[in-house]
Amino acid sequence: MKIIIVGAGRVGSSVAEALVSEANDITVIDTDGGRVAELQSRFDLRGLIGNAALPSTLQAAGAGDADILIAVTASDETNLVACKVAADLYNIPTRIARVRNTELQQHPNLTGEGGFGATHVIFPEQTVTDYLLKLVDFPEALQVLEFADGRASLIAVRAFAGGPLVSQPIKELRRHIPKVDTRVVALFRDDASVRVDGDTMILPGDEVFCLVASRDVRAVMNELRRMDKPVRTVMIAGGGNIGLRFARALATGDGLDVAQRCSVKIIETNKRRAEFLARETPADVLVLLGDGTDEDLLMQEGVAEVDLFVALTNDDENNIMSSLLAKRIGARRVIAL
Repeated sequence: MKIIIVGAGRVGSSVAEALVSEANDITVIDTDGGRVAELQSRFDLRGLIGNAALPSTLQAAGAGDADILIAVTASDETNLVACKVAADLYNIPTRIARVRNTELQQHPNLTGEGGFGATHVIFPEQTVTDYLLKLVDFPEALQVLEFADGRASLIAVRAFAGGPLVSQPIKELRRHIPKVDTRVVALFRDDASVRVDGDTMILPGDEVFCLVASRDVRAVMNELRRMDKPVRTVMIAGGGNIGLRFARALATGDGLDVAQRCSVKIIETNKRRAEFLARETPADVLVLLGDGTDEDLLMQEGVAEVDLFVALTNDDENNIMSSLLAKRIGARRVIAL
């Protein structure tokens, strides 16, 4: 397929890397010539320096016969206008826009095909928030990914001794839960993939990946392990857009499948941002000014007692460090963005 990627930043680079490996014809557009040159040196793709919101730039990129346009710059406006130009002037069939502004999320008619012409709009912060909320709903799961507008889910579970299906062949799953439509699609044992068929035995410690109707996720997980204690207390390091959304959802129960609210603490390093968080979150959310890598602060605020510690700052190293620290102190479960 012929694909135009607008934006050569971290997201655009990752998208380009994934699609180039599938032998697609890729053109990347960015206003930063250095980024374009760096991508061209790493991958077999075409680079173009320019503003993708301009018809002339898209024309030069080959929009006339492109199959997909993926707009993932740091500017929502550029992404949406690029989709509009791609739709109205070049009729590119699939137009994907990355949008971060929360206000625009409330107006799908504006961002969609009847407005700016995007066939698919991705709100990355909301996507991450929804993913985290699924892990709160199902603390037993390693991963929960939704497909088909939420109708189907891919779940990853570590099998525990004592689970009804553990130490039995996969074909027994149908007999155990005959009314549930599910399939084991992958199995990992000791970090190695195991061939999956009806006679494959599921052993304690295996990572089992199942595709299942979303309404039946709990039934399938119950076959593989015991239910964990529900998540009731959460500590968040980082009060950015994702941290704010996540805290709101936890404190109100909005977005959680099970009827529950969580006790939430947010740690934020920036004083002005911390004051903003205090205003924008429910009154029972405690906002702390400090650093998630501060061991004394974590111990003082009781990280050893929390059900879940989530590191959501913009610094990958800090996220890893604070998560490792929280786990060492005693947090039941940790997640690093």
